Amino acid sequence: MESISALFPALLTPKKIVITTHQKPDADAMGSSLSLSQYLSKKGHDVTVISPTNWAGWVNWMHGATSVLNYEKQTDQSNTVLDNADILFCLDFNAFHRTKFMADKLARLTCTKVLIDHHQEPDIASFHFGVSDTTKSSTCEMIYDFIKEAGDLSLIDLPISECIYAGLVGDTGSFRFASAHAGVHAIVADLKTRGLDHGKIHEGLYDNFLENRLRFIGHVLLHRMEIFYEYNTALIAIPKSDLLKFQIKTGDTEGLVNYPQSIQGIKMVALVIDRDEERKWSFRSKGSFDCNTFARTYFEGGGHFNAAGGRSSDSLDETVARFKEVIKTQPSLN
Repeated sequence: MESISALFPALLTPKKIVITTHQKPDADAMGSSLSLSQYLSKKGHDVTVISPTNWAGWVNWMHGATSVLNYEKQTDQSNTVLDNADILFCLDFNAFHRTKFMADKLARLTCTKVLIDHHQEPDIASFHFGVSDTTKSSTCEMIYDFIKEAGDLSLIDLPISECIYAGLVGDTGSFRFASAHAGVHAIVADLKTRGLDHGKIHEGLYDNFLENRLRFIGHVLLHRMEIFYEYNTALIAIPKSDLLKFQIKTGDTEGLVNYPQSIQGIKMVALVIDRDEERKWSFRSKGSFDCNTFARTYFEGGGHFNAAGGRSSDSLDETVARFKEVIKTQPSLN
């Protein structure tokens, strides 16, 4: 994989470009995709954003979100666009399997493939150009860097600023995580000079839900949360019946894994949700516990040191039982 700067000469003439990200895109995935799309469109390129699946309604305020194709629902149209692409940008994921049903299609494409991502252990053999940097707070930070390296900061307008800021906020936990380094705050300062209203973005991301979500969170914290003080660990296990009872939609469980981190002494939080085809895990930690290695070792996942995801084909009861056994073997949790 060549450096991202080696791609710049190819972008001097108009290209057909597709941008995609991981399934169920969050604020960083959608924000980075839409900010890059708007920037490349300003440069004269024909750009289409394709999401592998649907996405949370609370990111629809982002400029360009209503034009994003849903591969799961618009497969034929998406495949036609992909077949005609000159360049494919892959954002906020580093291996094709993170795109669910798109994975085989992306692997077969013969166009130029570009990676921009901040997760560990990238599949660099699958990409021609790119940058993979785990020190970055978010992919949105990396899009800002990409535009800056191209010498085009003057093209960052208010809609692009809003998309970039959304990803910075989302992936740094509103700037509480260690990943919110000085450079992140410098970017925010620059975006503010371009007219960014940060309060508007926070409202769009965090004050944009229905009543049923708040009642669902209360129910989950009261009835589905277990605390294992001997292992400094919290676990939330959500059965499918809860999702149906409270009419939970894509994005409604976003951030739920962070709630138990406020409990004194808790080093690691695990959230597992019973989805139709699999059980989805989310892990968060403070300090020295490595969520990435834990997720890769036991739950077919990975991510960052203090934040990772995983999956299981076992039943909810079976995967929860496995989790309760493996946390006993983690010395850094004692």
